[in-house]
Amino acid sequence: MLRWTDALARSTLCRRRLYSVHAAQPQKSASAPAHQTRPVDPASVVGPDLDRLRQSLLTLLGSAHPGLDEIAKYYFLHPSKQMRPLLVLLFARATNGLGRDWRERRWAAECEGEAQLDLPLTRGDVLNDWNPSMPDTTTSFQSVFSLVPPALHPQRPPLPTELALPTIPSLQPLLLPTQRRLAQIVEMIHVASLLHDDVIDRSALRRGVPSAPAAFGNKLSVLGGDFLLGRASTALSRLGDLEVVELIASVIANLVEGEILQMKDVVATPTVNAEAWSVYLKKTYLKTASLMAKGCRASVILGGCAQGEVWKEVAYAFGRNFGLAFQLVDDVLDYESGEATLGKPGGADLQLGLATGPALYAWEEHPELGPLIQRKFENEGDVELARDLVRRSSGVERTRDLARAHSEKARELLQLLPDSDAKSALEVMTERVITRTS
Repeated sequence: MLRWTDALARSTLCRRRLYSVHAAQPQKSASAPAHQTRPVDPASVVGPDLDRLRQSLLTLLGSAHPGLDEIAKYYFLHPSKQMRPLLVLLFARATNGLGRDWRERRWAAECEGEAQLDLPLTRGDVLNDWNPSMPDTTTSFQSVFSLVPPALHPQRPPLPTELALPTIPSLQPLLLPTQRRLAQIVEMIHVASLLHDDVIDRSALRRGVPSAPAAFGNKLSVLGGDFLLGRASTALSRLGDLEVVELIASVIANLVEGEILQMKDVVATPTVNAEAWSVYLKKTYLKTASLMAKGCRASVILGGCAQGEVWKEVAYAFGRNFGLAFQLVDDVLDYESGEATLGKPGGADLQLGLATGPALYAWEEHPELGPLIQRKFENEGDVELARDLVRRSSGVERTRDLARAHSEKARELLQLLPDSDAKSALEVMTERVITRTS
């Protein structure tokens, strides 16, 4: 626990740091580079940050139970696209310094530092969180629990008057500790959903290696996913922003709602009906785009975007369109490639009883697909027949066109941001999401 004298000393240090930062800035911010005439590789902008985040993330996942510790870290130890953390960090870089609360957020980061995010808000002997990677301050259960005198947390020194004066917003070339931690939280929630999905889908492989259920069994996989959600929720609370907590917590509910919606029966009609499309696109948002959209929005909020400012609206709209495009292309690749993105044979969605975009479009051209979709391809030969009908239709091409429309809208929204390497990298991502092959 910090003493008040320590807090005062930190306040003085914070003032010196921030004064030096602001004094070094010219009239026109040097952090906003001229518009790039050539594409910028996203990995070149935040790649080193992603590598560091991946290594430090493992310390958040530790458990005193060896089996739980192993499964919690299992998917993190294998290569992944890290698409969601990448979006979070790029949007932070593309908007930091624009929000009117930026200097207050920067002040808080300078005062508290990154290590503050690992400190519990509640005493360790109340949390009882046994993480071997963190200090153990829990209390033994061998005796009765005694009353502990309450202690006050030191308050952050107020923002200096000099730093509260109005200035012209300009991009700042740095990431805040809270934004880096948000990127980790977003990836933890995503991986938790993979652990649960692999149980539901009975997946044997993930990224070319045995899936968690195949390696550890269904029970440990479900518990491992729950454990990750618990760790993510704890880390989320320490970010200190209620709107961000609300946003990311709602993502967890969205993932469950999307999974339930995916089980919804489709009513067979001579041609595809509006309800089938509505359910499919809503499910796509809930299971995929929600985490991307709300992760981007939360990142901008942590950078100081206040109520009424446009930046967080841009972030959400971009993430929503990008996420839908990403999943639509994923559904296309299930038919186009010999191996689906989840490491299963082509047409894996059909084998799971799922009618995705290509099948729904094909239904318009081949009415005989309706009864197959309604019974979720359960009869012998249904999967093969449905796959053949989809490939004989324009369903794959039309689904890719729909994905391209969402991708182009995402790119259009980026034009509202000032020019920067991060913006150029996001533009590249809107192109790659359509042309990717895995």
